[in-house]
Amino acid sequence: MKPIGMHNYYVYILTNSLKSVLYIGVTNDLYRRLKEHYQDSKTEKKTFAGKYNCYNLIYYEYFQFINHAIDREKELKAWRRSKKVELVENVNPDWKFLNDEIE
Repeated sequence: MKPIGMHNYYVYILTNSLKSVLYIGVTNDLYRRLKEHYQDSKTEKKTFAGKYNCYNLIYYEYFQFINHAIDREKELKAWRRSKKVELVENVNPDWKFLNDEIE
């Protein structure tokens, strides 16, 4: 059980099956959001995830406070691709898809 006042927020990075696209987002329910990205890739070609089939989780960070998560999301989005790749590879050097590890 989550203690009163505790919240879960995540900043996450997704990629496509070719690992050629990076998508950064923030959510309070990582499992639900991953399912939504997957659905979008199958039906909603208007979204970034849908257009680029970007639904494979390769990196995420946990935050208790939404403002910290949003600040981190903005920070990561401002980085050049090489710095994002370095961040992912420090934690997930093989770019293993982590979707099945999220409950």
